[in-house]
Amino acid sequence: MSIFESLESEVRSYCRLFPTVFTKAVGDQLIDENGRSYIDFLSGAGALNYGHNNPKLKQSLLEYIESDAITHSLDMFTSAKQKFLQRFSEVILKPRGLEYKVMFTGPTGTNSAEAALKLARKVTGRQTVICFTKGYHGHTLGALAVTPNPVYQKAAGIPLGHHVRTVAFEDENSAQDTSLDDLEKLLDDLSQNQDKPAAVILETVQSEGGINVASIPWLKRLAQITKEREVLLIVDDIKVGCGRTGPFFSFERAGIKPDLVCLAKSLSAYGNPMALVLIRPDLDCWKPGEHSGTFRGNNLAFVTAAAAIDEYWQTDAFTQEIAHKGEVMKKRLQEMISQYTELGGKHRGLGLIQGIACQQSGVAKKVSNEAFKRGLIFEPMGVNKEVINLQSTLTIDVDTLNQGLDILDKSISAAL
Repeated sequence: MSIFESLESEVRSYCRLFPTVFTKAVGDQLIDENGRSYIDFLSGAGALNYGHNNPKLKQSLLEYIESDAITHSLDMFTSAKQKFLQRFSEVILKPRGLEYKVMFTGPTGTNSAEAALKLARKVTGRQTVICFTKGYHGHTLGALAVTPNPVYQKAAGIPLGHHVRTVAFEDENSAQDTSLDDLEKLLDDLSQNQDKPAAVILETVQSEGGINVASIPWLKRLAQITKEREVLLIVDDIKVGCGRTGPFFSFERAGIKPDLVCLAKSLSAYGNPMALVLIRPDLDCWKPGEHSGTFRGNNLAFVTAAAAIDEYWQTDAFTQEIAHKGEVMKKRLQEMISQYTELGGKHRGLGLIQGIACQQSGVAKKVSNEAFKRGLIFEPMGVNKEVINLQSTLTIDVDTLNQGLDILDKSISAAL
């Protein structure tokens, strides 16, 4: 691995957690140069919900490439984009009663967040945006400004707090959570000072922040607060959309309809970069080319995205399957929490984004190290990396899921 250490920047991170050279990946398995297999509970940080080299999607991609069809197209019309838009509208948006315009941004999640923030400010004529503690929206300057992580923000090299205010995310441990009371007061105070915010941005399930799940009543009240005060609601579904929580969108469980929705990561279904913003139609005030990007037209991503919609989302069977596997995972994690009391563990999450918040400092990282030795990959999450964070592929079978959880059990025991 000397070539990586001598030439690649010190900024590299995942390779430090999983120090081996991977050569192949199939379904739920990553295989390294020594032929060793690892069960993948990382899923490309949420970009591989449908597994590695999913054969049902790969065939569509191979046929498209073999036909000499368009790969790169800026934002020109192509047959691949046409099919994706048709299937996304017919299978995803219309059955859910959602009416959005689709804006293709640059290829990553942070590009989607940047575009949503920019449009919110443009359409309202206001500048302030409110974000939540432990939220994560990306590393470009606009998205980073609403990512209140001091380590990430310090790396920007400039102050990022101008026109951004941070409020507390819901505290599920408190019977007297006042986060939305505080938000209402802040909104009213800002409005009285002629600084009414343009938008509120949030993840309904905070992944990077430690798998913090907003409750349905909290989400409903938040949507009502923003609507009454004519402040736009942006839901960042980059990581927990595309089925991660069960339904296609993470906010479906609350029955809310955000003004703007950010999507990326598993939207392409195959690991190809693709991101977009869903825009309430009356907010679509862009002038042609006012927000741009060379790689808005990744047709390879359009092909696999459309194939995934047809394969997994035409009925609610896939959502039910995710829910079932989520219950299997929850039961096993709760058993581990009961067995290993010294963890001081608490279950977090829903669907197939779940984990254990560990009271004991540093133990989640130790468990991750032990798991890697035994053939399981997962990434510790949370402000202090205190959460054992499990995000298997959504297509994983129950036997493999249990095999991964067996390894986790042994790894916790070894770490303790």
